[in-house]
This record gives sequence, structure tokens and C-alpha cells, in this order.
Amino acid sequence: MKYTLIPLFVCTSVVTAQPNIIYINADDFGVMDVGFNNSKYHTPNIDRLRAEGMLFTNAYAPASNCAPSRASVFSGQYGPRHGVYTVGTSARGEVIDRKLIPIKNTVHLAPEIETLSEVLQAGGYRTIHLGKWHLGMDPTEQGFDVNVGGYNMGGPKGGYYLPIQGQAKVAEFNDDYPAGTHIADVFADQAVMFIRSHREEPFFVHMAYYLIHTPLQAVPEMVDKYGGRRNRWAIYASMVEKMDESIGKILAELDTQGLREDTLVLFCSDNGAHSDISSQAPHRSGKGSYFEGGIREPLVVRWPGRVAPGATCDVPVMGIDFFPTFIDAAGIAAPKGKILDGLSLLPLLSQSGAIEERSLFWHFPVYLQAYAGKADDSHDPLFRTRPGSALRQGKWKFHEYFEEGRLELYDLEADPSERKNLASLYPQKTTELHQLMKAWRSELQAPVPTELNPKFKSAEN
Repeated sequence: MKYTLIPLFVCTSVVTAQPNIIYINADDFGVMDVGFNNSKYHTPNIDRLRAEGMLFTNAYAPASNCAPSRASVFSGQYGPRHGVYTVGTSARGEVIDRKLIPIKNTVHLAPEIETLSEVLQAGGYRTIHLGKWHLGMDPTEQGFDVNVGGYNMGGPKGGYYLPIQGQAKVAEFNDDYPAGTHIADVFADQAVMFIRSHREEPFFVHMAYYLIHTPLQAVPEMVDKYGGRRNRWAIYASMVEKMDESIGKILAELDTQGLREDTLVLFCSDNGAHSDISSQAPHRSGKGSYFEGGIREPLVVRWPGRVAPGATCDVPVMGIDFFPTFIDAAGIAAPKGKILDGLSLLPLLSQSGAIEERSLFWHFPVYLQAYAGKADDSHDPLFRTRPGSALRQGKWKFHEYFEEGRLELYDLEADPSERKNLASLYPQKTTELHQLMKAWRSELQAPVPTELNPKFKSAEN
């Protein structure tokens, strides 16, 4: 375990009152898309959170695409426990290219799975969801008092600017804001009003931006500085800056209301970026891949008086840790019988101790078709991910792919791009991690696809 310690900072892990909690979750936003990791991006407010809080340099999403990652955060559980492995159907890509029959996907979190928001709500928190939900039809049925713009869809249906056409939930605000208002501004404004209304009681704000999900839509007042609207990356960068601007409005309101010291703010993302638009180098690939570019995330936590400003922690952590961390900070016990696969990060945040040594796991028994072909920088141009599992233990990253039984072992310290497969050079370590992975799958009863697809046509046929 490694920290960057800040001199003369005295912190305590004792929480005397329930803190406000603001969980900011960016969409399809890579670890290299934030200013403090990549100066091409202008993110002064996220950079401020990093300067005033703790940066986790080995932070991971629970999955490499939207719904399964969010399902794991709000259930506090690995994918095999809730069955949400992808978005929509598991039979992605062309049927003739799939060697195996994929495991059937569960589209939304089952109602009987108690969510983080439900536990906080029951523990005395006023709760608001803003933006992308994707885990059911209505966030107010899963632990939120107020829902702004969240429903079952994963993308910004109707675009990013009012008026929104069609049945998108954000369309409810068409008459409340001027035409041309960006929905990130709507979310910030609604979050500010909620904070003002509930400043005297603990609140939980889930600020789940649709940004930076496709379709790419330039922010006119920002895009020219990056190269103009004919440049896809420039459009993307303007959307990143717009999200950061919206975050700044929420942080400013905390200062205005005198709530900065009483509020834990966590910023993260649900999965990596589309690597053909925003390279995640030195990490390989992006959204949809279980290489580092698809799951490595920016994670910063600010909690004045309890988290040292400018601190850094290199302990590997994951989104499944947010559930136990938030309820631990709130002084709320986990519901009886509730399985939480993650760990509370409070000992790391307060620099008062360690967390249990562990491996981190991913399981993806389905297919995810290519987005940009070879530009996805995955195994092949047909799929960003074929069925498999992965784990991280210390410096080691291990992959298993079920179609051919292929095993891959990477030393992330020497090879962060996961280019040199060391499985044949380190057979003992490969066997050790393979056995660990199989034991984990057995414990969680994780389904592995084995049935051959009769419509599959190999390259040789």
C-alpha cells in the first residue's frame, strides 16, 4: 500500500454526524480524459476536487459498459449476483461470428435487490437522482425521492439541448428553460435547488451525467478552442468541459450554503471512453473492453477534515466499494442478509489504516460487438469483448476467454498497455490465478457459456 502523505494534516475516522454525499458519475469517460491526467482537457473543477481530496490511481469500474457497471455500484455486488452483464441483449454482433451461445442478460436490477439509494433513504437521507439511470424505469421506485431526467434508456435520447423531442424524461423541462439550454445546465440547476431546499438535513445527490455518451454534440461556446466542429475529438473535448462546468456550479453551491465541510464528494465514471475518439494510452482499448482502457477510471474523493488535500492512494479499488463506503460514512449498518462484495474505503480515505488484501474480478459471459473495428484496439475487429473473465491481483492482470480457453497474463507495472502476454513464461502464476478465478466463479455461481452456436462460421469455413 502506498500513500502520498500531506504534512501537518490531522484527520480522524470518527464521524460525528451524517455527511451529505454527492456521487458524480460521468458516462463513457476515460481515465485519461481529465485535466490532471491529460492537459489536452480543460477540467478545472474536477482538478479542484483532486487538489482538495484523494486521488485513487488504481481505480476500476465494475464493468466495461454502462448498465452492468451501474448495477454493481448500486447493488454493491459483482455481476454474477445480479445478472446484468451488458445493455439489452447479450447476443451482440453477427450471429455467424459468435462461437458460443451467450448467457442471457438481465436488463435491469431486480426489484428485490436493495439499492444503495434505498439504504441511504431508509437511513434518513433525502435523495435525488439526476441524469442517466438505466437500472429500471423510474429511480423513485429504487430509493430516490426526486428524479430529474432518469429512466430506462442509456443514452441522451433527443440530444443534449432543449427542447427535447419524443418521450425522453428530460423533455419535462422543455417549458422551464430557454430553448438551447444544455441538459447539463438543467441538471446542475436542479441539483442546486435540491441542495438549497435540504441544507438542514443529510442528502444524497446522484449526479449521473449523460455526458460524454454518444451522439457527439458540440458545445458551441467551447468547441473552437479544441479545433472546431469538424474534429470529432474537439467535439468530445467540448462536452468534457461542459460537464466540468456543470460540476463547478454544484461545488459553488456547497460553498455558498456553507456545506463544503459537511459533504463527501466522489467523482468517477462508469467505464472507459471510446478509444478511437479519445485515446486512453498508455492503457489499451476503451469502452467495452476488459483491457485497462475499458475499466480503469478516474476516482477522486473530497471530504474536508477527513481526507487530506492532495493525497494519493495506489491501492486497487472498484465501484463495488462505493456502497459500503457511503453507508459507513453515514453510520448506517448494511441491511441484514445483504451481501456486499466491496469494502469500505474509509480507512484509506482517512489514512488511518488498510483494507483487506484482495483480488478484483470481472465476468462477462456475453458478446459486445465492435464499435470502431481495429480502432477499438481490442483482440479482433469484430468484437470489443468476447465472453470471458478477468482479475487484478497486485501487479498482475489475468484474462480468460471462453471460446478457445485462451489465457493471458500481464505485468501492469512493466506493461500497462497489456501487449506482452506472459502466460507461457510464468506458467505457475498463470495456473495460480486461473484457479483463483475459477474458485471465485464457483463461489458466485457465475454462469460460463459452453453451448456451441450452430450458426457460427469460423474464418476457416
